[in-house]
Order: sequence, then structure tokens, then C-alpha cells
Amino acid sequence: MTTNISSNGGSTVRIDVNGTHYRELNGLIREAVADGAQRIDLHDVHGQRYIATNLRTEAEIHIHGTPGNDLGAFLDGSRLIVHGNAQDGCGNTMNEGEIIVHGHAGDITGLSARGGRIFVREDVGYRAAIHMKEYEEKRPALVIGGTAQDFLGEYMAGGIVVALGLTLNGENCHKASFVGTGMHGGVIYLRGHINEHQLGKDVGVSKLTRKDRTILRDLVTQFAAHFGYDAEEILASRFIKLVPLHLRPYGRLYTC
Repeated sequence: MTTNISSNGGSTVRIDVNGTHYRELNGLIREAVADGAQRIDLHDVHGQRYIATNLRTEAEIHIHGTPGNDLGAFLDGSRLIVHGNAQDGCGNTMNEGEIIVHGHAGDITGLSARGGRIFVREDVGYRAAIHMKEYEEKRPALVIGGTAQDFLGEYMAGGIVVALGLTLNGENCHKASFVGTGMHGGVIYLRGHINEHQLGKDVGVSKLTRKDRTILRDLVTQFAAHFGYDAEEILASRFIKLVPLHLRPYGRLYTC
């Protein structure tokens, strides 16, 4: 398969992916970055997995089409902008950087992320933010414009999840069940309402503090800037805060 590459003097590179295998594609991305590209536009993307895996640069990569699983896995500093939907495992174990999805994202979005930020304009699938953690001074964040499927924040050990419910079509209640199951760190902010029976037994509802509102303002302002929303209108709504009740909810299962 022939891959077309064009450049406008080195700062911006266009790659017409056209069926290119992900290993070859990642090699082309790294070559472009090594040659000084600050922006890379990938066109005709159809399910290539592992795009920008372990990429350690401040380059901006625009993805036109639908990337496959594990977009930005182990990402360490780049900004990935998806002009469409993303599949499962977006931001898997990312360390730093930013992923911006102008559509939906699939299951396990933000899996084991330990740094960086993920912004999804619409909904995410099952088990978003599973095993999300914090590492030293890094605190990952996942901001979901819509809502999530079941097991949001499962086994979270750190980080921040925000679900804004903008796709609920006037309904105020999120649909996910088992939210925060096994959660033992981090925080989940939900705009709108969720019923107590939808929560995992390991989380409780807490009042927002001034620090919480500062965190929300920062993340919602960025989200609004990415996707053209009014941040103040979003922030004027009611938010609830979910926090873990225990540090090691299942510790007794693995000790004598």
C-alpha cells in the first residue's frame, strides 16, 4: 500500500494513511517529528491501532477518520485531536499529553492513565477510567461531555473524572450502574443526578468544596474551548461528587 506524505516546509506534514499498517504509520509519525514537524495531519484513518503509542514530543496530531484501539497508549506529551470517534482503550496508560475526541469514545477510555488529560465531546463506553491512577505529581483527568456506560471509574486509584451529561436530551439522570465499583482513590464529578442504587458499594456522595469548584472550572473551561460550549452555562448546573469510602476495599480478600 502506497502512503502519500506531503509537507509545507517542515512544520506541518500530511500523511494519507490509506490502509497503512499501524507499525509503518507510527514510524512515519516519528520520522516527521524527528524532521521538525510541529503538526501532523493523518487522513483516511480506518481503524489503525496504537497510533502515537509512546510518542514523546509536543507535536500536535490531527486524526481524520476513526482510529483503532489504544489510541495514544503510553502517550508522553503530544496532543492528539480526533475529528470523529475513537475506539476502545483511548489513552491507555498515558503518562502526559492531551487527547481530544470530537465524537464518542469506546470502552475502557483512560485505562490505567497516570497523567495527561482526555476530553471527549460526547459519550464513552463501559469501564471508562478503569484503574486510573496518579503518579508522583501527575494527576490524570477524563472529561466526558455526555455520559458513560456501566462501571465508570471501576477500581480507580487516583485522578479525576467529569461527566457533564450534555447528551442526556433534557433528562437529568445518568444511566450508568455500578459507578465506582472497587474505587479506592481519585474523584468523580457528575453534572446532574444519579440514583443511589446505581453506585458501587465502595463510593459515597460528598459535598463540593471550593477546591473542587476550582478543579471543575479549569477542566470545564478547557472542554468548552475545545468543543465550542459555554463554560459558564455548564458550571451553573448542579454537580455531585463521588469519593471512595475505603482505601483498600478488597484488601481483606488477599490477606490471611
